[in-house]
Amino acid sequence: MTITYDKQADALYIRLLEGEHQCRVVRLSDDIALDFTGGEQLVGIEVLGASRLFENPEVPTIDLQDLIPHVAA
Repeated sequence: MTITYDKQADALYIRLLEGEHQCRVVRLSDDIALDFTGGEQLVGIEVLGASRLFENPEVPTIDLQDLIPHVAA
């Protein structure tokens, strides 16, 4: 997962699936969009106007809960 912030566009992007993908965009609101692959995998989440939603969008607070650890074999 990669989180980037474009200060000029005031847009935060959370990339969940790495690599290049042809995406279809689903808008949840004027400020939030989801990018899906043709196979309906969620590639990323775009948040416009991030400075209104996050105290510091350049270094957002991340709270990871109830994750199952993955150990490489």
